[in-house]
Amino acid sequence: MRLDKLMEESLQTTRKEMKRLFAAKQVKIDGHIEFCQNRNVDSLLHEIEVSGKRLTTNEVYYILNKPNGAVTAVKDKSKKTVVDLIAPEDRTKPLYPVGRLDRDTTGLLLLTSNGQLGYEMLLPDKKVWKTYEATVNEPVTSLDVQAFQEGIMFDGGYRCLPARLEIIETDKKSSRVKVTIQEGKFHQVKKMFLARGKKVTRLKRLSMGPLQLDEQLLEGEYRSLTVDELKQLKKYFK
Repeated sequence: MRLDKLMEESLQTTRKEMKRLFAAKQVKIDGHIEFCQNRNVDSLLHEIEVSGKRLTTNEVYYILNKPNGAVTAVKDKSKKTVVDLIAPEDRTKPLYPVGRLDRDTTGLLLLTSNGQLGYEMLLPDKKVWKTYEATVNEPVTSLDVQAFQEGIMFDGGYRCLPARLEIIETDKKSSRVKVTIQEGKFHQVKKMFLARGKKVTRLKRLSMGPLQLDEQLLEGEYRSLTVDELKQLKKYFK
């Protein structure tokens, strides 16, 4: 949550009063004087203190095992969205999916009320690695592994950043692989294989940055992040 918004809600401060508090060095994060008014904070990760008073946040963070068919959107007129999968009583604040998965892609999706965190995690320079398990309709070879390492070239001349391709099993008819990418282009994994003359028939996201898919969650189920999982995201709180 933005620090200035938290102060405004918790202390009922005006903008002028807030500026005075910062100028008077009355705002501290983890015991250190803070001057950045739009800093992203969470009381589960930070000690937030204004004029000696501790402030608390109430952001929510959910890991969803996205099912096939749900669209990664907040609202849709005709299709079920990932937000629709969250029980009404757990939607105490507006929720936003961090990034997107195609409608037919399953697996890990982070939903949160902390939009600033989602923005930071999606910045290109953060290079948040994402790992997928894919089923491909052709044998995948060591030549494909090398091509992914070098960066797949798309039609139009765009070259992807280097990616990791691991062959889990393969035969003459299909392959099961893991793909780890540091970008999030539209249909990227599918397009990378198409560039190699192969088609992805099933795609599931296993991880995003430090977050791992909870295999105990059935498709369509979700749970709150643990404090330990949230701590792993602390570096994205700017």
